[in-house]
Amino acid sequence: MQNQIREEFKRAVADGGRALVARGLTVGTWGNLSIRDPASGLVYIKPSGMPYETIEPEDIVVLDAAGRVVDGKRKPSVEFHLHLAILNARPDLAAVLHTHPLYSSVFGALGEEIPAISEDFAQLIGERAPCSVYALPGTEELARNVVAALGAGRVVILPNHGAVCVGKSLDDAMNVAAVLEKTAHIYLLARSIGTPRVIDARDVALMQDFMRNDYGQRG
Repeated sequence: MQNQIREEFKRAVADGGRALVARGLTVGTWGNLSIRDPASGLVYIKPSGMPYETIEPEDIVVLDAAGRVVDGKRKPSVEFHLHLAILNARPDLAAVLHTHPLYSSVFGALGEEIPAISEDFAQLIGERAPCSVYALPGTEELARNVVAALGAGRVVILPNHGAVCVGKSLDDAMNVAAVLEKTAHIYLLARSIGTPRVIDARDVALMQDFMRNDYGQRG
């Protein structure tokens, strides 16, 4: 097993944690992130309770799909159940971010979903960011609730807690988290002065198809 450990994934998790703080997507030691190595299936996750600025690659904990520690001297994030439940349910994913963002958390406190009121949200996330059923942090119940709310989607808002964003890579998940938070901010401001226009589901589907098949460079 030891020869399957990849230092580049440890570095990516350590650097990714600093990026979460720099982008205002979490504070202090809260939140967590993980990356799955598609070759081995091993999951690289943030250590519990350590400030992101102090985390080095040697602090990252490596788990197998059952949650057993296969490498690392630290205790893994208390939300390891959440990360493993999502990754085990979604073989298409490689990264999970649990963030504590300001504006998205406003809607978590209200127990409300965020609809598609911006085009980048529609393209990247879809028709809505659903809100899961509440459960205490660090529990297997929370993990089950998030998996149920996530389905085949990319985002879940956690009531009174934060958000979960997923992606096919760490950069992909980071983009999802940034767009979710930007849209939450817009939605909050728009609701303060009027009724936001929600993008029609047919238009959301067209934009997602465009993103998958026509946007960016090919070849």
